Amino acid sequence: MKKIIATMILGAAAMGMTATASYAADAAKAQYKADVKKADADYKLAKKKCGPLKGNDKDVCEKEAKAAHESTIADAKAKNKTVDASKDAAKDKNDANYDVAKEKCDAMSGDAKDKCVAAAKSKYAK
Repeated sequence: MKKIIATMILGAAAMGMTATASYAADAAKAQYKADVKKADADYKLAKKKCGPLKGNDKDVCEKEAKAAHESTIADAKAKNKTVDASKDAAKDKNDANYDVAKEKCDAMSGDAKDKCVAAAKSKYAK
């Protein structure tokens, strides 16, 4: 019984980490969208500033604006991928911990095993 309670406490902590990772991923996606929107607005503004220029100066100005835009988008994507990787890692850890908890239940039988499996499913959101 003490093992089950300890496992449930550890599971609750793991669920908290999983929920935090999920929240962080949602926040990162919102930040990514905001970064892209800002980059698009900055690009439009930079292109407007190129309007009065002529010839090669205008071409260079537009290329610089486009390069700055693409660089900002690339940075936003890199930040977003890092958060997605963290979310995937948290999910993998949760799945591994669930497998361990389920395996511990195999040592039991009958009602105790059923309760143990149900507790593991609840703890690891399965």
